[in-house]
Amino acid sequence: MILRTLLLLLSFALPLIVFCQTRYEQTGWAAWFNNAKLSKKWGLYFDIQVRTHDDWNGIRNVLLRPGVNYYIKSNQTATGGYLYTPTFPAPDITNGKTLTEHRIWEQYTISHPVFTGSLSHRFRLEQRFIGRTDEDIFSQRFRYFFRDVQPLVRTEQGFRKGPFVALQNELFFNLQNKDRLNGSFFDQNRAYIAVGYRTSPKFDIEAGYLNQAVKGASSNTMNSVIQVAAYTRF
Repeated sequence: MILRTLLLLLSFALPLIVFCQTRYEQTGWAAWFNNAKLSKKWGLYFDIQVRTHDDWNGIRNVLLRPGVNYYIKSNQTATGGYLYTPTFPAPDITNGKTLTEHRIWEQYTISHPVFTGSLSHRFRLEQRFIGRTDEDIFSQRFRYFFRDVQPLVRTEQGFRKGPFVALQNELFFNLQNKDRLNGSFFDQNRAYIAVGYRTSPKFDIEAGYLNQAVKGASSNTMNSVIQVAAYTRF
């Protein structure tokens, strides 16, 4: 299963290798993802992420994303929410301006068991209000994400505690106003592999490598990311 998933990730990444005029970056991302169940049908979602500039040169982005969960079934969730993210100029840029993006987003997530772990699929639609130095842009974007978590130690009562490996990939597509962004239906791809530890059914911690390939208007970016992430469930 792991080999098959790796081959699937490579199938997404290979078309990106042919991008010409590509700039290469090395950054760090830290993230916390939280789900809190309020009742059988309703709950709250929140994630916060911090991302650096190239070569870890200061903070580039902070993402704050609250939402409301509706639990359709035990393995299916619909979520809607809001995102606020400022983009800060690099410390070595004089007279730089902080740019802000606001988003409204809706998503559907479904998961199912695979071997002793689980595979989840997420379908997200975003309405983006993008602030730029010379204009503001409204755009819509679709994202498809899958994540496979497999424990490294087999247990009889489901995966409740122990080390694991996580494999995931996410594809981004511009649905509206792509000519004012990068001129392309394809926006970016993020492939990720991590190792982590589950201390209880309520908490995971992991660290891994993420490859972000972004289609730009005039040049493309291949970003090598070291990511640390925590997941909490209440």
